[in-house]
Amino acid sequence: MADLSVDLCGIRLDNPVIPASGTFGYGYEFADYYDIDCLGTFSFKGTTRQPRFGNPQPRIAECTGGMLNAVGLQNPGVDRVISEELPRLAKVFHKPVMANVSGFSVEDYAYTCRKLDEQPQVGWLEVNISCPNVHGGGMIFGTDPDAASSVVRAVKAVTAKPVIVKLTPNVTDIVAMARACEAAGADGISLINTLQAMRIDLRTRRPLLANITGGLSGPAVFPVALRMVYQVSRAVRIPVVGMGGVSSAEDVIEMMLAGASAVEVGAANLADPFACRDIIAALPGTMEKYGIQDLRDIIGGAHG
Repeated sequence: MADLSVDLCGIRLDNPVIPASGTFGYGYEFADYYDIDCLGTFSFKGTTRQPRFGNPQPRIAECTGGMLNAVGLQNPGVDRVISEELPRLAKVFHKPVMANVSGFSVEDYAYTCRKLDEQPQVGWLEVNISCPNVHGGGMIFGTDPDAASSVVRAVKAVTAKPVIVKLTPNVTDIVAMARACEAAGADGISLINTLQAMRIDLRTRRPLLANITGGLSGPAVFPVALRMVYQVSRAVRIPVVGMGGVSSAEDVIEMMLAGASAVEVGAANLADPFACRDIIAALPGTMEKYGIQDLRDIIGGAHG
């Protein structure tokens, strides 16, 4: 019988499939469609110290092979997440959840992570230093190794749970960023976030997005994500969570062969709310097709 279980920073997952932050809300929205306890875990909507209304409309645009978003971290703020969202989630999801955190200063990150670290439901803190759609935070920390290190050190000083740092692909050297985070104490790395991109409306001759640029996600980014997961997993000793354009059980296995210990699924959830459920259901048959008994055995299998 196929073994789908994996280990992520010392916590066992029934399977490696994790809906990515920003594509799965706070979980209970999808529980109306299926039993979300089938998931390995999920990364809930990016949470900041203060409430955010996000960017002005329009903030979604379609493109060949994917989509652009410039939502801008719309969320109710950490206090309401703790008082309202997590209790609602507890009714429908009975596993540790991954808390995705963003900020606009080192102090913001530390404050929000400390509060979420105290919540029994939270298993991991996914520290997002890679959002391309906000001004004055997010990706600013993810494009400079020293700035990234300062965030990681501050968060690790106030938390006891595993800290997974989410990296942007919008850098020259992704390996240098990952190594800097590892050296600062990160327990894991997740990558990639979206690629910075844009569309232009031919009728108005203006950018389609009010933010001008947005983050490209979907199948078009999968080969880029795979390459970066491969490079980073060879360069660090901590677990890597792979994501970017994943939409099938085959994609999950390919990401794990590249070096991912677990795999996040993002834009596919927006096109099909059953995407993660169906990927998990397809994994045993796909494993049998490729002669895989235990998913843990294939992690980094393409490294040679």
